[in-house]
Amino acid sequence: MTPKAVVLLSGGLDSATALAIAQGAGYACYALSVDYGQRHSAELLAAERVARHLGVCEHRVVHLDIGQFGGSALTDSRIPVPEAQAEGIPVTYVPARNTVMLSLALGWAEVLDAEAIFIGINAVDYSGYPDCRPAFLMAFQALANVATKRAVEGRTITIEAPLLYLSKAEIIRVGERAGVDYAQTISCYQADAAGRACGRCDACRFRAAGFLEAGIPDPTHYADASLSE
Repeated sequence: MTPKAVVLLSGGLDSATALAIAQGAGYACYALSVDYGQRHSAELLAAERVARHLGVCEHRVVHLDIGQFGGSALTDSRIPVPEAQAEGIPVTYVPARNTVMLSLALGWAEVLDAEAIFIGINAVDYSGYPDCRPAFLMAFQALANVATKRAVEGRTITIEAPLLYLSKAEIIRVGERAGVDYAQTISCYQADAAGRACGRCDACRFRAAGFLEAGIPDPTHYADASLSE
């Protein structure tokens, strides 16, 4: 039987690439997106586009407003999204976000009898978030090994992070070969109502630099048309 995988799909560049990699590895993929109270819904619409384009078995959106706690520029409109590189972990870090999302994916994976969960976290070209680091991945794998019926019966659910040690340019090249249409994705922390990127936040800067280094035209739709030239 074809092995199954749950893939966390945000609608961004990295998660779309992780989905394509999972499919290329032979998994029947079930995409999971989370409406967690983020600033804009454009990324959820992007996730729907990516899921359709890549042909997942099923795409579900879980509504779980962790934004009610605040504490992040991505969930609290009173905290501005920084447009200059800052020292330390930036205010765009969402407390416990990946822990919550992986926990939801773990539950669905067990119900589906899936062998793996794919997440597009990256520890090279990223903003320094603690839940995008190898130590976090290892800790959650250890948790999954003792937290599920499937695992304690000897059938581990593997947490896969295929982008963990890749640069943004390497990720883009991999996705390009795997058929990802990056024009359908949104990485911006503060995209406008039309889904156009600001071109100034951390996510936009890492994305633009990745396309430039990869030597691949940047298909991002920017609010400032001059950035698309």
